[in-house]
Amino acid sequence: MNLNASTNSVEALVAKIQGLSGGTARDLAHLHSLLKESEDLLVSSDSTRPSPASFLSELDPSKHSLGYLYFLEASTSRPISKEGSGEVALSISRFIDACKADQIRLAPDKFISVCRRFKDQVLLAEAPIRGVAPMLIAVRKLQISSEQLTPLHPDFLLLCLLAKCYKTGLSVLEDYIYEVDQPRDFFLYCYYGGMICIGQKQFRKASELLHNVVTAPMSTINAIAVEAYKKYILVSLIYAGQFSTSFPKYTSSVAQRNLKNFSQPYLDLAISYSTGKISELESCVQMHKEKFEADNNLGVVKQVVSSMYKRNIQRLTQTYLTLSLEDIANSVELKSSKEAEMHVLQMIQDGEIYATINQKDGMVRFLEDPEQYKTCQMIEHIDSSIQRIMALSKKLSAMDEHISCDPLYLAKVGRERHRFDFEDFDSVPQKLNM
Repeated sequence: MNLNASTNSVEALVAKIQGLSGGTARDLAHLHSLLKESEDLLVSSDSTRPSPASFLSELDPSKHSLGYLYFLEASTSRPISKEGSGEVALSISRFIDACKADQIRLAPDKFISVCRRFKDQVLLAEAPIRGVAPMLIAVRKLQISSEQLTPLHPDFLLLCLLAKCYKTGLSVLEDYIYEVDQPRDFFLYCYYGGMICIGQKQFRKASELLHNVVTAPMSTINAIAVEAYKKYILVSLIYAGQFSTSFPKYTSSVAQRNLKNFSQPYLDLAISYSTGKISELESCVQMHKEKFEADNNLGVVKQVVSSMYKRNIQRLTQTYLTLSLEDIANSVELKSSKEAEMHVLQMIQDGEIYATINQKDGMVRFLEDPEQYKTCQMIEHIDSSIQRIMALSKKLSAMDEHISCDPLYLAKVGRERHRFDFEDFDSVPQKLNM
């Protein structure tokens, strides 16, 4: 039946959705073809036709997910009034919660489009927290495996950032991603993920994610990489206490040539940090304060300054067994022994140093690391790390095998080998005449 030729084609399509949705994979594939053929009908601007939204009540999102998705996408593609945005967001949220993953994966572009409209509506309402839970469900339903990066990952992480739901964002960042379709999704995923980790003070993970952005393949410089490089400098200073201006060999030449040109205030900060002098570091911060504020990085810059106090205190533990709070304050340029005490207590609590404070005489005694690496918890941690490395090794071997069988790769290697074979042939007489 040609649905577009029927006078009641929308009604006929609804009937087809109801009849085929619960069938076999073949039935769903047939339904998908019918829906694609009827797209023009669903988005028609003919005022005499009922809108797709009016038929949604006849469909069950948990049973007719594919058909419901097409009707929902068509109905939300039209302009939405501010008054109706809340209702639209609610209807999409309910659909995301109820829909079947195997059906919406047949039309991933439609599902992504609907989810992004949902994100736009909650941002328009200035209520990003309302979008966090539904978008997490959407990510999980769209994913074929936890190793896949979907186009919805960056949108979800953005909502987590704006809603300050950092822990929820971390739940997705714990996945090991190996499958990436679009470079922009990867850039945004790592950039937003790095910001979430900064918010949770997980600077090691933040450093890894931002490093991925800076060193990822790119043919032209982009704003995401520039902003990631600035934050990468700051995070490196906080986490490692230093920053190297040299790039790894696998970094694109575009990044190596251009990133430093856009980040000079941050490189100046790294140079000041390397002196170990608080006064020089604070002078540099004041000099570039407007730039740091404009980049929304001043809060992280202040954490860089705070980390230098900690780094200088840690250096003292390598030289002294005991030291007074007053001496610590003088050595690391703190204003008072009370301020030194607060820093030392916080570092003890965070496990950054091992020490005890004698409140009576104001003396600090530095201790050795008490970890003996033989507790059940530590053994389990080491074992899980070994298992993870073994799994990664298998994954790399499989990827290497897959690439070695890729026709495009083999063709390129063949051309290069052919060229080298001729070069070697030409050099044979020279070698024989030596």
